[in-house]
Amino acid sequence: MNDPVKPQLNQEASNPAVDQGAAMTDQNANADPATAAPAPGRAIEGRVVSNKMQKTVTVKIERQLQHGLYGKLLRRSTKVHAHDENNECQEGDLVRISECRPQSKTKNWRVVKVVERAQV
Repeated sequence: MNDPVKPQLNQEASNPAVDQGAAMTDQNANADPATAAPAPGRAIEGRVVSNKMQKTVTVKIERQLQHGLYGKLLRRSTKVHAHDENNECQEGDLVRISECRPQSKTKNWRVVKVVERAQV
């Protein structure tokens, strides 16, 4: 019953992970926001099906999934609008697109690069 009083240690001061986190915060505060790389979003590849808009292409993304009961492979596709800054994409091109902040009501993807040109 006569327990000696144990001194309380300051957990935050002795934890090296907390000290590193504070140092990293200081480094990020000094970084130039213009040169900082944006957070990468999901990047996927798809085929350009339309380039009739200015600085916008329609990309068809195809995926395969397995039927839950029968196991047959099913093909599903989604069309998205992607921002093409230089109007360099043509119909049939295979492009890599990445998620970004919304550019318009329906456009929240951007073209990262043209992986393969369409054969004419």
